Amino acid sequence: MKVLITGGAGFLGQRLARKLLELGALTLEGRRQPITHIDLLDVVRNDSLDDPRVHCLTGDIADVQVLGQALDRDTAVVFHLAAVVSGQAEADFDLGMRINLDASRSLLESCRALGHGPRVVFTSSVAVYGGRLPDSVRDDTALNPQSSYGTQKAIAELLLADYTRRGFVDGRVLRLPTISVRPGRPNAAASSFASGIIREPLGGEAANCPVAADTRLWLLSPRRAVEALVAGCELDASAVADRRPINLPGISVSAGEMVQALREVAGDAVADRVSWQPDERIARIVGSWPGRWDCARAERLGLQGDGDFAAIVRAYIADDLECTKP
Repeated sequence: MKVLITGGAGFLGQRLARKLLELGALTLEGRRQPITHIDLLDVVRNDSLDDPRVHCLTGDIADVQVLGQALDRDTAVVFHLAAVVSGQAEADFDLGMRINLDASRSLLESCRALGHGPRVVFTSSVAVYGGRLPDSVRDDTALNPQSSYGTQKAIAELLLADYTRRGFVDGRVLRLPTISVRPGRPNAAASSFASGIIREPLGGEAANCPVAADTRLWLLSPRRAVEALVAGCELDASAVADRRPINLPGISVSAGEMVQALREVAGDAVADRVSWQPDERIARIVGSWPGRWDCARAERLGLQGDGDFAAIVRAYIADDLECTKP
């Protein structure tokens, strides 16, 4: 079985690829199928995975010729992770539309042309919600994005649902909470601080939190995110026939509680490296997102979140911080 991961050079794409290599197979509609080939498509190349089953493809996902090289009749599963992040999509409208929307449509059209209805797992976002929200949003809460990024994700969700209804693909939408703690350096996502206020202090650097301490976020660790991608892919079509989007489990935590968890795990000296200087643009975007989801449906489907934020901090230390030490 051949698997394609768009955004395959990114941190989540790389972790997903490692997990698939470890598993060696995926269960599709009750049948265990060996993974023989994983294509990682991205605008940059990442050769960190040394495995003959892995092939890196470099190119623009919005280019239909690139998609034609990445997809063929042996492609059984597509994990569509590639995206322009929230802050960048807000700053550059045309880029966000081209990658988050136009490229998603082109990907679906390319899958349609294959003729065998490959399984497509699309990672959506908390940003599809906004405005006046209930205390806890559900899978079927009305979409009301308050940013270009959220709008692009919401439209792509609807497109995937319709392509699935028509039998062109077998689609699933996994709405990711904010992923924390991301390794590496800060990016242009509005939620980048949710990793930075943990990652940088643990690395000995100062970090700023641009939102108020009582701002709540819905968070998921990289470990659980990868597990959810695999589990969501393996769900039988009948389990999601009534509604393709699934709000993934996570934890509701305020920025202040995140820093307090860092203090508990790593001590005062580390937590005191966090400063609190507001950024109105980031606060406006993040403040439009729901801080708590109703994940009863996801949990019934066997998907799991993290226990608490302290556990997420410890997982980052074990998975990313410790492995970088000489």
